[in-house]
Amino acid sequence: MRARIYRPAKTAMSSGTAKSKEWILEFVQASAREVDPLMGWTSSADTQSQVKLRFSTKEAAMEYAEEHGIDAQVIEPKPRKANIRKGGYGENFATNRRGAWTH
Repeated sequence: MRARIYRPAKTAMSSGTAKSKEWILEFVQASAREVDPLMGWTSSADTQSQVKLRFSTKEAAMEYAEEHGIDAQVIEPKPRKANIRKGGYGENFATNRRGAWTH
């Protein structure tokens, strides 16, 4: 069995970092998906591709993979950019603004 261990990125729809602190062990899809000719649904006989295991640390995920004989590839997360403003959008409406409101 092949798997990948990664830490998910934050969603693009929010500035929060919820659900991006845990490490996930996810199995790689072993067989191609098929389209059911009658209903048009996609299906697969591979049930392992539906499994996602969550771990608090990368080491815990790697240890689990070694104990169970899983060939896992670790994907390191990319660092977040450091040029993000502290105040963000709320700074536009602060009562203690120093400059004039330009828009």
